[in-house]
Amino acid sequence: MALLVFAATCCAAPVSNAISAYVALTTRAQDDESVAGGGDAADIPARMLTAYKRAVEHVGAYVPKCQGMRWPVLAGIAKVESNHAVGRTIAANGDIRPRIYGVLLNGSGQGGNTTTVADTDGGKWDGTATGERAVGPFQFLPSTWETTGRDSNDDGIADPHNADDAALGSAIYLCGDGRNLRQRSRLEAAIWQYNHSAAYVAEVLGWIDQYTAAATGPATNNLTGTVRTVIEAALAQKGVPYSWGGGDASGPTHGICCTPSGTSGTSIKGFDCSGLTTYAYAKAGVHLPRTAAEQARVGRRIPASLGTSALKPGDLVFYAYAPGHDATIYHVGIYVGGGQMVNAARPGTVVRLDAVTAMPGYAGGARLL
Repeated sequence: MALLVFAATCCAAPVSNAISAYVALTTRAQDDESVAGGGDAADIPARMLTAYKRAVEHVGAYVPKCQGMRWPVLAGIAKVESNHAVGRTIAANGDIRPRIYGVLLNGSGQGGNTTTVADTDGGKWDGTATGERAVGPFQFLPSTWETTGRDSNDDGIADPHNADDAALGSAIYLCGDGRNLRQRSRLEAAIWQYNHSAAYVAEVLGWIDQYTAAATGPATNNLTGTVRTVIEAALAQKGVPYSWGGGDASGPTHGICCTPSGTSGTSIKGFDCSGLTTYAYAKAGVHLPRTAAEQARVGRRIPASLGTSALKPGDLVFYAYAPGHDATIYHVGIYVGGGQMVNAARPGTVVRLDAVTAMPGYAGGARLL
């Protein structure tokens, strides 16, 4: 019963929100409204995004031979390490409060911690002299920070709890002695250096790919007719809030109550996933049923077995709890080409561009145009 209600109203699947320390810790904080769908900069506090971009501009002064450093690389690391310091206050100068501390590395087993790391900073950065713990939005060990940290905001202090300083330190660390991060193998090696865990590398790479996709907007000037109408209508809604049950053929509306976790859309004017597709297709004179599972029965289905390469701009793209069983479809987006879709992902986000790999359970597509 809960599965059918969840699928019918169109919402993202819950997964864990990861926070890991610089060493290979894997502390996970479960959040039933989290989803691997954060491809847009809208998921990143504006001040943090500024710090990432500033670090990219300045890293060449410290590692002149570094190539391919981009803000999505830093965003991928910070997403996994601290969720971009979401929930903290980020001052105009970049200081983050309250400070972000990892678990105490005392071999206790907490958060996967099995190795004791002796104190190196007397508690200067990690707040304790009894041992070591990772600090800041990029989760540096104090000992690593002492050799990597730089003062990016010109206040005379290289502070791992400052967004600008931490982002620059991370960029320097990832660049090494001059890596070419445009090469996938070199990028993987840089992330592995940051945390010796294959799972960590894969997770960070996934976020980098999603942020990269979102940072590169799709071209629509080569599209014609109703396909262009649908895609441009959807793209014009970027930044509109997600609202559970919100949106119809006329545009954004107040949503309904409630998600399985209790989130209400009644006070939010916006779109959920199928509300967005209903609106965009209505602009081209195509009237869709309201839910994602119902929309999968319209048009010519594109089997998941063909892969995402079979999709064309304008196609609906579906996600299911049990791909192959359309009754379990819980999400829909609009494919725009280049591996991207316009997506209303989940409560707390906005309409944005995401990689089609951003949602779990790819269930194929439907071609209506």
